[in-house]
Amino acid sequence: MPLRARAATPTRVGLLRLCTAAAGGLAVFGGYAPSTRWWLPIVGFALLALAVRGRGWRSAAGLGFAFGCLQFLPLLGWTGIYVGSGPWLALAIAEALLVAPATALMGPASRRLPAWPLWAACAWVGGETLRALFPFGGFPWGTVAFTQPDGPLLPLAAVVGESGLSFAVALAGFAIGELGHLVWRAVRHGGSAGYDTGRWAPMTAWLAIGLIALPFLAGLAALPAVQAGAGAPTAPIAVIQGNVPEPGLEFNARRRAVLDMHAAETEKLAEAVESGTATRPRLVIWPENSSDIDPYRNPDAAEVISGAARRIGVPILVGAVTLADRPGYVYNKGIVWDPVTGPGQTYTKRHPVPFAEYIPWRGFFRMFSSKVDLVTSDFLPGDVPGNLTIAGVPIGDVICFEVVEDPLVRDVVTGGAQVIVVQTNNATFGFTNETYQQQAMSRVRAVEYGREVLIAATSGVSAVIRPDGTVESTIGLFTAGYRVADVPLIDATTPGTVLGAPIRWVLTVACPLALFGALAISRRRTSRPGA
Repeated sequence: MPLRARAATPTRVGLLRLCTAAAGGLAVFGGYAPSTRWWLPIVGFALLALAVRGRGWRSAAGLGFAFGCLQFLPLLGWTGIYVGSGPWLALAIAEALLVAPATALMGPASRRLPAWPLWAACAWVGGETLRALFPFGGFPWGTVAFTQPDGPLLPLAAVVGESGLSFAVALAGFAIGELGHLVWRAVRHGGSAGYDTGRWAPMTAWLAIGLIALPFLAGLAALPAVQAGAGAPTAPIAVIQGNVPEPGLEFNARRRAVLDMHAAETEKLAEAVESGTATRPRLVIWPENSSDIDPYRNPDAAEVISGAARRIGVPILVGAVTLADRPGYVYNKGIVWDPVTGPGQTYTKRHPVPFAEYIPWRGFFRMFSSKVDLVTSDFLPGDVPGNLTIAGVPIGDVICFEVVEDPLVRDVVTGGAQVIVVQTNNATFGFTNETYQQQAMSRVRAVEYGREVLIAATSGVSAVIRPDGTVESTIGLFTAGYRVADVPLIDATTPGTVLGAPIRWVLTVACPLALFGALAISRRRTSRPGA
């Protein structure tokens, strides 16, 4: 072969691997809501397996970055809908960079570890753990488990939690990729598809097939662990979606209008109860930012809320922004507002969103974009889980993006919540897919923790999600409305509630520890005399 042709071959192969990794990231993106193509992320991981197999850690890290770019750039497009492309690109690229350490482990694992798809799936979970923690408390929005609310693997969330579900998706994909690699080698080498000789081909092929089947068989076995709420006592709970005057960052420019719209929708519910066309709720849920006027300091806002509570005759969980004692700082709160006694228990959002609800290192980031000053007041975090008892119903309140953070949801369930409430404001993201992605996350959480999930959104999509992850009812985007659901009050604990956190950490450390062990054994063997 001429020297020039030989030199071109590695370049072509490298480009093919890069395109394969990028196509894999795009396939994973294709599984997120509003898509219901749960199988696309599995295809994406199969492509990633073909791209990184046999690569060193540097090459695998670069391929992982390409994979992450095509996963996160389209997934997070909604973050720049009203603030321009700068913040969107920065967030997406940062998330893609955090994919690279996981794929850097996958390349060496494919060379040194038997059943390497198993270890690659562990490495993927490790990467998700990294993104859930770093930087600024993490942003685990792209967790692959959230692509599965319509798939056959979803029941696994009830047994092994969010991380176990992500592991199952990745394992099926990596195993398919390994099987594809073996078939390609068999065709290329005339039937010898083994690592060293043809006699290994049947074992490795059957192992890959077994690893493909394992997640789906486990999903079937996990079905009995999924809660349905049968036999549990129930309580009627209302969700109010008052809507906003306009979408976008200025959704609450007329703050009194937003408050009045939620009070008016509660009035409509009260009229329906009086006419017998709606069940009287035991409590009412208003969304995040339903009162951006501090009702503790503004008597007029307090009277609007009190009037709505008196009219419906039951407590209201109000989403409010309240002023802190420190100038320039505020709180994002859920306030239980009783029709007789007024404001009572509260929950303060524990993880405000960086660059949206507060600006870390404001002076530093201002050098790159003046848009940091769109956030005029920084939100302070709370330090107590959102366990509230309203009209005798123990609920677990999480606010907006907190539903994506597994430890925060687990805290309210282990704290005794029989219902999970998500107070959210999606008006700042317009008609994008953000609200549907958040609903998919809530569906996975419902199965994981065996609780009904009630989403109260200012502008939609508010929803009632059953403990088995099915959506009972919704209110469309930028439409005022209410829903009264007969909610099962469940005490039973799913295995995923107990095992989810330990499984995450076991999977996270499994791949690097296995690689370290393989390297240690290899070095010991080569150091022996006569080796």
